[in-house]
Amino acid sequence: MNRKWLCYTGFIFYIFCIASCADIELLKKQEEAGRLVGEAYMGQKDYTAALNELLKAERTYTNDPHLHNDLGLVYMTKDQLTLAIEHFKKAIDLKPDYAPARNNLGTAYLATKNWDSAIICFKEVSRDLLYATPHYPLTNLGWAYYNKKEFALAESYYKEALKIGPNFPIALRGLGLTYIAIGNPLDAVNCFERAVKYSPGFPELFSDLAGAYAMLKEYNKALLFYRKVVSIAPGSQLAAEAINEISRIQKEHLK
Repeated sequence: MNRKWLCYTGFIFYIFCIASCADIELLKKQEEAGRLVGEAYMGQKDYTAALNELLKAERTYTNDPHLHNDLGLVYMTKDQLTLAIEHFKKAIDLKPDYAPARNNLGTAYLATKNWDSAIICFKEVSRDLLYATPHYPLTNLGWAYYNKKEFALAESYYKEALKIGPNFPIALRGLGLTYIAIGNPLDAVNCFERAVKYSPGFPELFSDLAGAYAMLKEYNKALLFYRKVVSIAPGSQLAAEAINEISRIQKEHLK
């Protein structure tokens, strides 16, 4: 009797496990469908609709690392950095080798000015030989060290990034800013000039270039690029600052 009972119990448990696994797989598929809808909204930059779909997906099945990475990205667009960090960490907990989520976590730490935590993330990503865009974490390491005023390290990481992506404007700009910080405007101009060729709609680059020319006392070139800022970003705070610099240069240096 006991043997029959044990066999019956085992059979019931087996059936229960099969049913549970089937239910979990169904929930995973439902969650994935919702996540893909959320990602479609992200692609359209409709982040409120994306968040709504992603949260519904999370309520269906919460253990998808890609879902938590998406939630982190959406929360970053809404300047909810604490929530973004929470979800990026959850993504990494679920998939420790998920390099994009770790890079995004580092980016969120940059946004909160937690430079040391950001550096830990980016160093780990930069060691991942399978990561498709290693110049991104290297550039981010440059930015973190630049903000820590460790300019030699910043320069080193920016140069490493540019070996991989020689036309990457963010790394070119970061290296240029590093040269400005150490009092080398000539090399900064070279970096900014290269960067604007590849990112001509980036007004900050033209402002940086104008400032570097002003440091070299090439005021006509500085005016040219400050006017470029005004033309491509009219009405912005950056344009207002450029107008002030134009006025100052004309009064102080071009009388």
